Amino acid sequence: MFRDRREAGRVLAGLLEAYRDRPDVVVLGLARGGVPVAWEVAAALHAPLDTFIVRKLGVPGHEEFAAGALASGGRVVINDDVVRGLQITPQQLRDVAEREGRELIRREAAYRDGRKPIDVAGKTVILVDDGLATGASMFAAVQALREAEPAHIVIAVPAAPESTCREFAGLVDDMVCASMPTPFLAVGASFWDFRQVSDDEVRTLLATSTTGVATTSVAETAAEIIGRVAVDAPGGVPPGEVLSDLIGDARIVLIGESTHGTQEFYQARAEITKWLIDEKGFCAVAAEADWPDAYRVNRYVRGQGTDTTAEEALRGFERFPSWMWRNVVVRDFVEWLRGNNRRREAQYRRQTGFYGLDLYSLHRSMHEVVSYLDRIDPMAAARARARYACFDHSSADDGQAYGFAAAFGAGPSCERHAIEQLVDIQRNALDYARRDGLLAEDELFYAEQNAQVVRNAERYYRAMFGGRVTSWNLRDQHMAQTLQALLAHLDRHYEVPPARIVVWAHNSHVGDARATEVSADGQLTLGQLVRERYRDDCRLIGFTTYTGTVTAASEWGGAAERKTVRPALPGSVEEMFHETGKSAFMVSSDSDATAALDMVRLGRAIGVIYLPATERQSHYYHVRPADQFDAMLHIEKTEALEPLEMTSQWITGETPETYPTGL
Repeated sequence: MFRDRREAGRVLAGLLEAYRDRPDVVVLGLARGGVPVAWEVAAALHAPLDTFIVRKLGVPGHEEFAAGALASGGRVVINDDVVRGLQITPQQLRDVAEREGRELIRREAAYRDGRKPIDVAGKTVILVDDGLATGASMFAAVQALREAEPAHIVIAVPAAPESTCREFAGLVDDMVCASMPTPFLAVGASFWDFRQVSDDEVRTLLATSTTGVATTSVAETAAEIIGRVAVDAPGGVPPGEVLSDLIGDARIVLIGESTHGTQEFYQARAEITKWLIDEKGFCAVAAEADWPDAYRVNRYVRGQGTDTTAEEALRGFERFPSWMWRNVVVRDFVEWLRGNNRRREAQYRRQTGFYGLDLYSLHRSMHEVVSYLDRIDPMAAARARARYACFDHSSADDGQAYGFAAAFGAGPSCERHAIEQLVDIQRNALDYARRDGLLAEDELFYAEQNAQVVRNAERYYRAMFGGRVTSWNLRDQHMAQTLQALLAHLDRHYEVPPARIVVWAHNSHVGDARATEVSADGQLTLGQLVRERYRDDCRLIGFTTYTGTVTAASEWGGAAERKTVRPALPGSVEEMFHETGKSAFMVSSDSDATAALDMVRLGRAIGVIYLPATERQSHYYHVRPADQFDAMLHIEKTEALEPLEMTSQWITGETPETYPTGL
């Protein structure tokens, strides 16, 4: 999302660099909302600015609905389908056009203060608005502008539906859409501040020269600012005193990664976590991992269970993508954590646990609930089996198969059964906890969270077939709910000091969604939910890289491959960091770099699948780093995460591509 129209203009200016300092370029802002955007574009390009006025021809009685548009120069564009469909008479159209024509003339006179319109004949005209919905006003502007015989017409907008951008791309010489939210709700949804632009503001901007303006980027580029204030972080690990200043007394530290398969991200995150445990007293690692699989690791690091090595404890991670947790870095960290806990136990100090936040383990969690009840309450176990038998109608161990069947009526919905079982175990929780002290309370918490996973996973898998945003939000809300429950559970065990947790997850979960374009779609993230609840008691840290290799698959469920990561795209956060010339560093959002990080840029997100052929569409979205994270760690060139089970594709790797031509 954009902070306001002025910032949107600065973002567009960055995408229009090719037009900078060209004597044939003129920028026209559609009044009124497009003028603040256009002023920033014109100032950055050192081009003259004028306004182009378009008035909507509203349907009589429903003026917010456009039947057409009237543009400067008297050009009228009519939507014949609307006119016919609503049976609008020619006289009604004339009345509306005359009224809007008078307003158009008034505005042109008021805005220019007697100045003549800029002659655009033979010029390259950049038409700027604050966004497009149907595009009726912009279409009228283009049609009217053609009569002035410009050499080229360029349209630039901060936000528009992808279909509208494609349509205009075929009508003009260049089409620049800074963002294309899906689904597209409204232009205003892409802005934090979308207040109405006044006539006085338009008049002031048009009277303020845009040619010869010395912008901040000319004096010092964003990369130069970052390079000046960044702190060297060899291997992605900042000095202890820098970390201490960043973390302060925060109880929750979320550490991200821009891929799910980068060795350096995992190594740096592990080293930072060790420091948080030893120096700041953090007592839990909560990972983007399934609850039962992570709890097996938790038992191992705390000297419980039957596993004898870290590699064995990680064998629960069988579901794709297993390399996320079955890799050499996590194995070594788990072994370190077990040894560290032994030392802490000998010193009568609090041990550190390892937990999962995710909800994919629908069937595994059902099994764990029943197993727990078999040991402690056989009658309750029988009730649980009867309830969970509802899920037997779909394919075994396949949550998506259940969700598909339930969503489309091919099988029963098990929502009621999942809720009843959760309520049942919660109702008896106090009795179960009394039976065997602290260990019993831990095992009860484990079972209760498994019942919660079943309840939330059931909703998630049904929602998968109803909308991507809904299912995403359910997943991140579950993570936030689990984190909250874990914090409360650990606080019950040890009253002083309060529990502190470090979270491991992807940047797309750790970052604050409100600082990204996905917020316009209504999407939430774990980072946003944690910030809203814990405010200054949390820190969000993101990782980025410019190029290298990554462990990823080519399709869901595919084999782990060692793939080449293309150099980051122009206009991205990663490219800005690359231009600093530094190999590894940390930059804080509340440092002197705030201005550089406060600009909306592209941000790369590689999950478990990497599709370089569709790099822009598949792996980039617009972000505002200053608000997305409290700090960012950049490692210029990184290597693929080493899985415990290496596939032939991973060992061989892919043939490096000569980017971008392949020649």
